[in-house]
Amino acid sequence: MLTDKKLVVIISGGIAAYKAASVVRGLMALGATVRVAMTPAATEFITPKTFAVLTNHDVLTDLFQDKNGADIAHITWADWADAIVIVPASANILSQVAHGLTPNAVTSLIAARHTPMLVVPAMNTNMWENAALQRNLQQLEQDGITIVEPADGLLAEGYAGKGRMPEPEDVLAAIVEWLVPAAGQLAGKKVLVTAGGTVEPIDPVRYIGNRSSGKMGYALAEAAYAQGAQVTLITSTRLPISVGITVIVIERAVEMLENIKLLYAEQDVIMMAAAVSDYRVAEPAGQKLKKQGELGLTLQLVQNPDILATLGAMKTHQYLVGFAAETQDLMAHAQEKLMRKQVDMLVANDVSQAQVGFGHDTNAVTVLRPDKLPLELTLQTKDEIAATLVALVSEELKRDD
Repeated sequence: MLTDKKLVVIISGGIAAYKAASVVRGLMALGATVRVAMTPAATEFITPKTFAVLTNHDVLTDLFQDKNGADIAHITWADWADAIVIVPASANILSQVAHGLTPNAVTSLIAARHTPMLVVPAMNTNMWENAALQRNLQQLEQDGITIVEPADGLLAEGYAGKGRMPEPEDVLAAIVEWLVPAAGQLAGKKVLVTAGGTVEPIDPVRYIGNRSSGKMGYALAEAAYAQGAQVTLITSTRLPISVGITVIVIERAVEMLENIKLLYAEQDVIMMAAAVSDYRVAEPAGQKLKKQGELGLTLQLVQNPDILATLGAMKTHQYLVGFAAETQDLMAHAQEKLMRKQVDMLVANDVSQAQVGFGHDTNAVTVLRPDKLPLELTLQTKDEIAATLVALVSEELKRDD
């Protein structure tokens, strides 16, 4: 499955380093050519000789290990690799990568990379839950690095928690899924999906938001990925997701628009499932606002950019799908948005109905397209709705081709 793939496997310090030998052996059994680089801490847990014998290649451990040669190993390896995997990825190396630090050969190699990278974190559960580590993970996601969530289970410290490295066979499955997209109706297409409600700060602890859980957007991303698309998900919420999907985490509407604009020209399909706030606070307070007695509090709001309308005006070849959550006059509002925002498909739902829309695992929608009769999808799971919507988009793209 991985024939002709050239992979650099980076091993960082941690008790889970011993599992990396099975991962390397499994990658080679699948046809990949593998080279291994190790941090100084990793060599305390397992020897470089183990990986040199497994791969039949020298192991990179020292920035200056070839003292007499002209080769600059970390640059040469970065140019050679089709992809890079860090397994296990310690809190230390994740933090160094997030901040662009290069204290050793491994991090210098990472800084020189121009290929995709996947990381498999493994650490104590308290380290995994540390706020600084979570911020670093968000930065890595924004940089397009794929993160395999650690498992729950017994840790080296003798108690259970999240942070355990998944078993080698699960890591191999994640790597294969990441490197070998499934064939399907959207094979070769690039699909961008947005999910969740945007977060508009009032002060450092309060915000303007909505009840969107992000479940519909995540379901759409998974459905498009299952049909072979290269999927990017821009979201304000963090839910489990297939490792082959690129996730960009944002908060504010303006951040969402900025990230979409960077990727828009190369996309084939955009599915705007996010519930974007219409307004934001003009000047968020730098400190937590205190109660003001009986006077109350007045917030000055300004309009956010209309992302869907902006994308409709920018559209060249993209197939643009919008969503409309309403509580009254569903069809009237939806038809008006379909035309005004220049979308190719509008998915409308009445979120005042039971088990529909925000926060639920189910949904019921009406699909509107120019010059076509409305298509009603009755109450069903969001995964089922997403699969139908992706199938409809696929059919439209085939007609255009």
